[in-house]
Amino acid sequence: MSNIYGPGGTLPPIPDDLTIAQFILDAAHVSRPQVVTSCLIDDSTGRKTKMDEVCVRIRTRALAQSLQTHWDIVNVLEILFLECCLADYPVAVWAVHLLGGIVTAANPAYTTGELEHQLVTTEAKLMIVHPASYAVALRAASTAGLPMERIILIDSLKDANSRPHHIVQELITEGYQHHSILVESRFRPGEGRTRLAFLSFSSGTTGKAKAVCIPHYATIAAVIQLAHLVNSQPRSSDERKIRPGDVWLAHIYGLVVMMHFAFFYGGALIVVPRFNFVEMLKSIERYRVNVLPVVPPQVVLLCKHSDVKNYDLRSIRLLISGAAPLSAELITQLSQILPSASIGQGYGMTEVVGSIAFPQMEQKIGTPGSAGRLVPGMIARVVRPDGTIAKIGEPGHLLISGPATALGYLKNEEATKETFVDGWVHTGDEVIINEQSEIFILDRIKELLKVKGYQVAPAELEGHLLDHPDVADICVVGLQDDYSGELPLAFVVPSTKATERIKRDPAEAERVRAILMKHVADAKVHYKRLAGGVEFVESIPKNPSGKLLRRVLRERAREMQKQGKLSSKPRAKL
Repeated sequence: MSNIYGPGGTLPPIPDDLTIAQFILDAAHVSRPQVVTSCLIDDSTGRKTKMDEVCVRIRTRALAQSLQTHWDIVNVLEILFLECCLADYPVAVWAVHLLGGIVTAANPAYTTGELEHQLVTTEAKLMIVHPASYAVALRAASTAGLPMERIILIDSLKDANSRPHHIVQELITEGYQHHSILVESRFRPGEGRTRLAFLSFSSGTTGKAKAVCIPHYATIAAVIQLAHLVNSQPRSSDERKIRPGDVWLAHIYGLVVMMHFAFFYGGALIVVPRFNFVEMLKSIERYRVNVLPVVPPQVVLLCKHSDVKNYDLRSIRLLISGAAPLSAELITQLSQILPSASIGQGYGMTEVVGSIAFPQMEQKIGTPGSAGRLVPGMIARVVRPDGTIAKIGEPGHLLISGPATALGYLKNEEATKETFVDGWVHTGDEVIINEQSEIFILDRIKELLKVKGYQVAPAELEGHLLDHPDVADICVVGLQDDYSGELPLAFVVPSTKATERIKRDPAEAERVRAILMKHVADAKVHYKRLAGGVEFVESIPKNPSGKLLRRVLRERAREMQKQGKLSSKPRAKL
């Protein structure tokens, strides 16, 4: 069979005439529980913002009114958020969507150059910033030509002499007086399929990250897919792993699973401003967390951190691991730490918006090695290298189709044609899919690294390092690591001058390594640093057309790691 369908039957209707905010805050839908108790809970204060009181809905409309009044937001205005896990973050996102604006979220750890790239690419007209990221945001805005008065702060700056900016809470208070006259964006039937809601950046295999164009319809579809998956389980609602009223710890998987699906399905979201493992344990115990989304580095901490035994984690009913594969050995260890919890893996990518696969709801422990089962509404193909369709259980390149797919890459026609082909998203992952529609990821055809759940494009680091005078040629590969998943390791051919210096003084080799690692650390976000180290080689293996034979060096790195022959000790830390 050429196509493999996510089980669960036909999806309920997916509205294509609503903004995401209208769907989440106002729309009745057959997939939604009848009793919805959604709320946002500030982890540090315990303050609840409920949907139905002086609440998320009213705060969203009040902020939208102020944004409309001050900046006349209309359909195509892009707003950049420096991501922050605060209770008003969803409020701010949905306020923009009510007005038909587009949101592009940036990692708060970005350097000035990385943030400037996103500002310029998206042509953002406003920026909403957490005070902790203010200095970087101000420099990036200045370089990108964004006026200072178009920077909005999530909270006040501590410096009394700082420049004046609008504050989100002040805008909400101001909007309370006028939100009844708010003019919301209204879509015509079908318009939600093409009107953009998000420009989410995803690392490609070449150059800098690309902006993925995500329409309102795709995000709504992703929410309905997950709700339909939960609702289609044969057990009663009290026996399901995900239930209305569940407490979720909201610190990752922010776009669809947490901020939209969990809220839509009646969850209480514990909003954590900054990840700290011990504080996470305290929050689980304090709020009796039921659903815990994690990434493999956090699983390692749950298995190995000495403080775990000091906290009561028995409230956890479901632990979902995603962003990178989780080994069967770690799952076994984790099941001993959390014996009452169901444990499973999920799999997704920005270009497919939501989840491609989700943990098997009928299993206490997901099938070892599986990245989950195809969600309802997803259609998969596995393609052999010669372009023919693979059989069930046979490896090949995974192609995905379904309602929750992006439209392409912003201002990048070549990359769009490469990834989005005739209604299919080419994931770049080599997989096997079995008779139960479970996905097993074998390798990354696109060669992206996954560091602590983040995508890292080797070509981006290679391009940066080639600018250094001590580098003649380079290839970056991933070094396997239990905590981080992978660590960037650079195989470097030193320049002629650097080689001469090393020959004169062998100690110079270590100095050059340190210089190159600092060269990356000074310009790139923390997870892109060369934590795997630098290895000097005489040449980089390439095929006749000049393409890097990255797999050759990846295998060499694994062998060197196994034999303890790496020049630098990998720098991942618990």
